[in-house]
Formats: sequence, structure tokens, C-alpha cells
Amino acid sequence: MTATPFAAEDRPRSHHGEYKVPGGKLVVVDFDLADGHLADVSLSGDFFLEPDEALPGINRALTGLRESTTAEDLSAAVSASLPPDAVLFGFTADAVAVTVRRALARATSWSDHHWNVIAPTVLPTHVNVALDEVLTEEVGAGRRNPTLRFWDWEEPSVVIGSFQSVRNELHPDGVARHGITVVRRISGGGAMFMEAGNCITYSLYLPQTLVDGISFADSYAFLDAWVMAALEKLGISAFYVPLNDIATHQGKIGGAAQKRLANGGMLHHVTMSYDIDADKMVDVLRIGKEKLSDKGTRSAKKRVDPLRRQTGLARTEIIAAMMEVFTERYSATPSELSDAELAAAHDRVAAKFSTEEWLHRVP
Repeated sequence: MTATPFAAEDRPRSHHGEYKVPGGKLVVVDFDLADGHLADVSLSGDFFLEPDEALPGINRALTGLRESTTAEDLSAAVSASLPPDAVLFGFTADAVAVTVRRALARATSWSDHHWNVIAPTVLPTHVNVALDEVLTEEVGAGRRNPTLRFWDWEEPSVVIGSFQSVRNELHPDGVARHGITVVRRISGGGAMFMEAGNCITYSLYLPQTLVDGISFADSYAFLDAWVMAALEKLGISAFYVPLNDIATHQGKIGGAAQKRLANGGMLHHVTMSYDIDADKMVDVLRIGKEKLSDKGTRSAKKRVDPLRRQTGLARTEIIAAMMEVFTERYSATPSELSDAELAAAHDRVAAKFSTEEWLHRVP
């Protein structure tokens, strides 16, 4: 009897990888290695693919590729194998590449790591920003487990993005009038207006292998899937507005930013509005017409819809729900900042984050 294109030997392959596409389907790949090349590749999953013949075509395109093939080249090989009328639903060529890289242990999944959670600790804003750099370095160097850390602070602050101009982003009179501490962080993105208790801010420190093969844009939603689930648990249906805004149908509730370091560590952090003073915010921040031009609103104040109004819950309750969901999803365990990490952060504040050279590095 002649085998069909989908038939496969009933034996386990030496390499197995899985990847659940955020908002999509499960992609699974099995293959062997022969002299450093992929062999007997078999792609499967609960996705949809038309025409049927595209599946064995993908398997043939992957078979024979070197195990060192980059995610970009794996994706390109899959795309090149597809007929012009192919329809992929619930997955992409990039998702196949991620799955192959995971099977080769060149990309990792959440479950491959032991995650820690650091509960909110009140620290000066400069120290919070410095800790983001220090802990990202520590995770990249393998000296700390991948970690979720919630910020807390007391002084009213504005944290500007790495590439923003103090002059263009802030009203100096408003900054002086409200006693605002201005700090520059290491990641890009926009300014964060932060008073004690008015925001929920967290940072994820992770190895870049977790997002290997995932596009820069898609990595945002991928890394925040757990917090979307936490918000859903609280009755809030949140979603990403590309590139890095988090919103509900009532308005924007937060934004994310990222930084990837040369040692393999990665920072992903988010600030969500809990009970923001919108009048004070626009008195401090210069939010111009151009920034609002693609947001569908004429007012910066109307863009922000705080979580307190949408949930009726205390800020501590929302943070507790987030920590609970993260812990359950990823079997995370509690952790604390070490004395060495805190000392390194204070040293980094003195040498970098509190200096005029760093704050005004963009004119």
C-alpha cells in the first residue's frame, strides 16, 4: 500500500518542539538530526492550512536545513515553500520557525525556566530604574532566575524613554510646581507620569531565548499574555494596540517598553494607569497634537482610562491578582532583591541614572 503524504513512521523523533501562537493555534514539530541537518521533519498542530499539499511542502522545505539555521531563515524557507494561494490560519511561517528552534533548544518556552516574583517594595524612582538595568544583566549572565518585579515608589515622578528629549517632553513649570522627579530609563517608548499609588508598574527580566524567532512587535503581546488573563479574571477585556499600548474599549490603560542587552538578557516593562490625575499629567507632560493624531481623540486626558474606575478594586487587589495568575501559569516562586543587587543599583544611580549627562543625553 502506498503511503499518503501525511503518513509518518510510528516512532518518536529525536527532537520535539511546541509553540502556542498568542491568540492562535498550537504548532508542533518533530524531526531527527542527521550530520547536523534536520531530517524526517513532521509538522502538525490544530491550525488550519489550505491547500492540503502545503503541509508536506513545508516538511520538505525544512528537511535538510542546518540545525544552526536562524529563525529568520527557517521562516523564509517555510514561506518560499507555500503556493501562491496558500492560507495559514492560526499560525505563521514565523511560528513554525519558533517551534523548530524550541525543538533544538535554541529557543525556550516559559516552562523551561524557573520564574521568580518580587512583590512591590517602596524604592526611590532612580533606584527602580537602575534595578531594571542591573537585574536584566543578572538574568542575562545566568546569576538570577527570570523574574517578574512589581515597582513601588513614593515621590511623584516622570520616567522618560531612552530616546526622548527632556525639553520636548516636559513642561518645566509643571515639573517644578508639582515637585516631579525626572528620570531616564534604558528602554525606549514614551514618558510615564507616576505618583504614589496612581500606577501599576512591573518589569520582566528574561533571557532572549524566550522570544527567539518572535518578531519585535509580536513579543509585546506574547510577554503580556498572563497579565491579559489576570485582567480578564477581574472583568476587564484588554488588548494590545500596536505597537505597545494596552487598552480596553473604554480607552488606553497602559503601555509597554523593552530593552535587549548584549549578554542575552531582556527587559520588558509595563506601566498601567490606576488612578491617574489627568489634569496634573497634562500640566507636567507635553502631549502634542502629533502624538494624538493617530489615536482617534483630541484630548490626552480622554486617552487614559484608569483601572480604578473600570474595576472598583484597590490597587493592591489588582496587583495580587496579577501575581497570582503569573505564579499559577509559570509555577513561579517568591523572591527578594539581594543586598548585592540593591548595592549595585545604588552604585548605578550615582554613576549614571542621577547624572545630568544621562538625563539630558538627548538634547
